[in-house]
Amino acid sequence: MKLTFLGTSASKPTRERNVSALALEIEQDNKWYLFDCGEATQHQILRSRLSAGKLDTIFITHLHGDHYFGLPGLLSTKKLDESTKPLNIYGPKGIRKFLECVIKDLSQAYLGYKLTITEFESKETFVFDKFTLKVLPLVHSIESFAFYIKENDTCNKLDEKKLRETGLEPSPLYGELKKGRSIIFQGKKLEPADFMLEPVTGRSLIIAGDNSKPDVLGSYMQNIDLLIHECTYTQGAYDNLAKKVLHTTAKELAEAAQKRHVKNLIATHINPRYRDTGSMGIEDIRSEIAHGYKGVFFIADDFDVYYLSRDGVVEKL
Repeated sequence: MKLTFLGTSASKPTRERNVSALALEIEQDNKWYLFDCGEATQHQILRSRLSAGKLDTIFITHLHGDHYFGLPGLLSTKKLDESTKPLNIYGPKGIRKFLECVIKDLSQAYLGYKLTITEFESKETFVFDKFTLKVLPLVHSIESFAFYIKENDTCNKLDEKKLRETGLEPSPLYGELKKGRSIIFQGKKLEPADFMLEPVTGRSLIIAGDNSKPDVLGSYMQNIDLLIHECTYTQGAYDNLAKKVLHTTAKELAEAAQKRHVKNLIATHINPRYRDTGSMGIEDIRSEIAHGYKGVFFIADDFDVYYLSRDGVVEKL
């Protein structure tokens, strides 16, 4: 799996970061998926290696502008590019009304491609070609959600070494075994179960929207391969806010990830006060996470690309 961060800032864009958007690609798939679509996401796509024409589905975590105001421009550009590939959008209640208003303004409701809008409910599960996705509730100032993604297990891999030891080289007979059918080779009956490798467990990850209580994800976080979660403030900065907001601190995120033995963590949705220059920097967040979480973690920047391998290892490409 490849994850490309197209926007990593909280609430508003900065010189270094755009607002929330994240792309997911899965091996041997000819399409990709977008999670949130903040303002100017289409510009970020243009600056990446992603092809807008292969975008298949958009998932919106919640209806705060920094997570979905980029949809009108993206939909309009797709029309202007005369792209006819269907597009699917999943979001919380209210996304349909918003998009219908947008579409009405786009050349008398004519897009030139099929747009399917699905408003989901908490705990609802959706099945896709390569994975299943479950919608999990979060704690925020409005309804906000996380997406628990479980890749399909691979269970049709043949033990080619064992087959070759019987004298059977790759041929259409391999396909018959994969389909669960017994075959006759050199007068002997070969059963599929005798030549199948153990199933490979699919990867698991959570992509979370805005959330003030990481612990609310509970057992879904337990031993998960990758958690992608907001990390808006350090604890000290949050404690000194005159008006409290429902966001996660680096300290809270680290403690929740450590408690649930999260294998890999990527922090995003960084408050604009943490800049490359200034009194507060990303190293303050990094230090606070490192103090409470002993696993592998990263703090995402715009255009960072990460790879989650099948053995649960995350590396920055």
